Amino acid sequence: MRLLMIGRLNGELITASKIAMRRGASVTQADAIPQGLNVLRAKGADLIMIDVSLAVRELVDALEAERIRTPVVACGVSADAQTAVAAIRAGAKEYIPLPPDPELIAAVLEAVASDRAAFVWRDPSMERVVKLAEQVAPSEASVLITGESGTGKEVLARHVHLKSHRAGKPFVSVNCAAIPEALLESELFGHEKGAFTGAVARRIGRFEEANGGTLLLDEISEMDVRLQSKLLRALQERVIDRVGGTAPVRVDIRVLATSNRNLMEEVRKGTFREDLFYRLNVVSLKLPALRDRPADILELAAHFARKYAEVNGMPARPLSAEARALVLKNPWRGNVRELENTLHRAVLLASGAEIGPDAILSPDGESIATEGLAGRAVQAAEAATRGLVGRTVAQVECDLILDTLDHCLGNRTHAAKILGISIRTLRNKLNEYVSAGLDVAEPGAVRASAAYG
Repeated sequence: MRLLMIGRLNGELITASKIAMRRGASVTQADAIPQGLNVLRAKGADLIMIDVSLAVRELVDALEAERIRTPVVACGVSADAQTAVAAIRAGAKEYIPLPPDPELIAAVLEAVASDRAAFVWRDPSMERVVKLAEQVAPSEASVLITGESGTGKEVLARHVHLKSHRAGKPFVSVNCAAIPEALLESELFGHEKGAFTGAVARRIGRFEEANGGTLLLDEISEMDVRLQSKLLRALQERVIDRVGGTAPVRVDIRVLATSNRNLMEEVRKGTFREDLFYRLNVVSLKLPALRDRPADILELAAHFARKYAEVNGMPARPLSAEARALVLKNPWRGNVRELENTLHRAVLLASGAEIGPDAILSPDGESIATEGLAGRAVQAAEAATRGLVGRTVAQVECDLILDTLDHCLGNRTHAAKILGISIRTLRNKLNEYVSAGLDVAEPGAVRASAAYG
C-alpha cells in the first residue's frame, strides 16, 4: 500500500503517518498540491490523504484532468460535520478527523488494499480453475483469463497476484476498453512534458507504476492493433518508451490479461496480433459462466447478502427457501456482477427476518422469475443468431429458400408467396442451385437431405 500525504506535517499528520506505516503502508509526504502531483506522476500511489485546509477540489480536478484515478481522503482537526460534507462534495471519498483514531486509519487502508469483490467459490468447475491458477501463480508466466463479462476475471487475476512472489508489490489494473484509443498509449507507457496537448508534466504510465509487481490488462481484445506492436515489445524486452520520450525505460513486471472474446477468433479476423496472443497465452484460465457453476450461486448470494447488510448498517438476514430456489433458477446472463447487484437491492428492499422472493427484483422492479422466462427466450434467440455468424448472405438465403420449399412440399407458388419474392425470382434461384449440384425439392416431394438428414 502506497500512501501519499499532502499537507504540512503537523503533529496530527505525523501521528496518522506513523499509524499508516505500522499498518504496512509506505508513506510519502508532500507539503502542497503541486508537489503531491509531482509525486503521483513520478511514483504513483494507492491512496491520497490531504489536509482539508488545502483546496481539495483543486486536487480532485487536477487528478481528473490527468486521468489519475487514485482515491482521495480528506483529514483535518475540525470535527464539524459541515467541514466533512464540504470535503466529500469536493470529491473526497471520506473524511478522517484528527487526531486520528488508529482503527479508523486501519479501516480506510484496508478498504483500499482489499479486493473490491471477495473471491468466493464452491462449485467443482470453479475449483479446477482456481487450483490451476494457484499452481501457476508463483511463476513469472503471463496468464490469459477468459470468460463472459461479470464472471470475475479481475478477481481471479488479483488472486493470482496474491499467491505470487510479487504479492507485496503493486497490483495495477488498466481497462483497455474504458480508455479512448488516443489516450491508451499514454495511460500504459506514460508521457513526457509537452508530448501532446494537456501533457503539462512528465507522468509515468501503468507499466512503471506496476514496476516490481503485476500489471493486469483488462479486456485486452479492445486494444487497437497498432498499439499491440508496442505492447508486444514491452512484454518481450521489458522495456517501454514514454510518449514523447527519447530514452527507453526498463520495467520489471508480470503481465496478466483478460478478455471476454475468443482471442484466437480475433487473430483469424486480423484484429489481434498472433504473436501477441501467444506471448500472453502462456497459461490460459477460462472462467465458467455463473449458470454453469450452480454450487457457487447460493454461496455467492449468501456472501453478498452479508456484505451489503454490513455496508448499509442493517442486520444480516438469510435468504428464504423460496428466494434461494428463485436465485437458483435464474440464468444470470450478467453473471456474478448481476447477482451481486440483485442481492444488494434485495438487502435494501427486504422486510422481515428473511430475504424473501418479493425482494429479488430486476433493476426495473420486476420479479426475476419473469425476468428468467424472458431471459431464456432471449438466449434461444441469441443462439439462433450465433448460428448465422460466419456465413455469407448467399448461403443463408439458399438455406432459407430451400427449407421454405421443403415446407411447401415443392410448391413454387406457395414458397414464393411466403418468401415475399416473385415466382420468376424463385425459379431463377432454384436453377442456380440445381446448376451448383444442390438437391431441390420437386412438387409433392421433399429433399432427401430434409427427409433423412
